[in-house]
Amino acid sequence: MDHEAVLALFDREMREGAQPYGPDSVVERVGGVVRHVGPGQGWNGVLWSDLGESDADAAIAEQTRYFAELGREFEWKLYGHDRPDDLGERLRSAGFVPEPAETLMIAEAGELDLDAGPPPGVEVRPVTDAAGVDLVVDVHEQAFGTSGARLRHQLLGQLAESPDTVVAVVALAGDVPVSSARMEFVPGTRFAGLWGGGTVEAWRGRGIYRALVAHRARIAADRGYPYLQVDASDQSRPILQRLGFVPLTTTTPYVRAAP
Repeated sequence: MDHEAVLALFDREMREGAQPYGPDSVVERVGGVVRHVGPGQGWNGVLWSDLGESDADAAIAEQTRYFAELGREFEWKLYGHDRPDDLGERLRSAGFVPEPAETLMIAEAGELDLDAGPPPGVEVRPVTDAAGVDLVVDVHEQAFGTSGARLRHQLLGQLAESPDTVVAVVALAGDVPVSSARMEFVPGTRFAGLWGGGTVEAWRGRGIYRALVAHRARIAADRGYPYLQVDASDQSRPILQRLGFVPLTTTTPYVRAAP
């Protein structure tokens, strides 16, 4: 893989050319910024920017005013190669709070080890309805300790209005949900995004996360997507590297609270 070329392709297709995440969401291009505006519980934030030292502060102030008028919290998704070099410092000075950095990892779908399966007694099932979404949200809240309300809203909307753009799965030990994950497809791009992979604490270390990655990778390869993309935590990065993913840059959410 040509790392520089693939990162440039990711920037062009998934950030600068971003498409709305869910129903009633919009992507707007304002000057050197691409922002995503979601309704209600939808996600709001800046996905891409092309800024320099002379216009970065003005762009930050403009986006802050815009989302403040909407009364929304929003996120500036900053990547390690974004410019200017001190953009993170400028965001902090403007009242943004950085959350833990993750690693943008990408793999060629056809080059991955796709043989990993779940351990004995664990079954991977597709999620296609509200009952399945409830299982995914249950795992999310146990694994990450955060509310799954936004995830429920997003998944229900995608399954109802654009089911071809999302694959969600849950791993069950008997009737107990122990892990879940999803994959999102953006039509017209070459990247399938792996999101939300989480396992409840008592079931970690048994290969379930790895199995869900391989399961989704097989689907992406079958659908003709050449690349898989993950924003990886420190915990998942080693597993993904063993599967064949490579780190290309970092990504840090800078969050500005609602006024």
